[in-house]
Amino acid sequence: MGDVTPRRDDRDLIAGTLDMLILYALDRGPAHGYGIARFIEAASDDVLRVEEGALYPALHRLEVRGEVRSRWGTSENNRRAKFYRLTVLGRRALHSEASQWQRLSAAVTRVIQTA
Repeated sequence: MGDVTPRRDDRDLIAGTLDMLILYALDRGPAHGYGIARFIEAASDDVLRVEEGALYPALHRLEVRGEVRSRWGTSENNRRAKFYRLTVLGRRALHSEASQWQRLSAAVTRVIQTA
């Protein structure tokens, strides 16, 4: 009987990509956390799952870095919610991270195709 290594759930986000995906979501306009998570999931055809335990620490990290700002408001279902918006610094970070991701994913694709 050999070792059985559990496989990673394909829907778990690749480390380091959540911040970029949040910035992409906010590039469309201000949104609350639930809206950001639903956008990422819908835009990925439900391949990517965004857990609250990862989303809110990431939003806090982005806010500390000055890439997003937040304010309290009322959601579409009349509940109090924190809305996040992209800052100029966040827009710059988005373009830089997206460019880096495109280079990295193209390189990984080349390796897979030659294996």
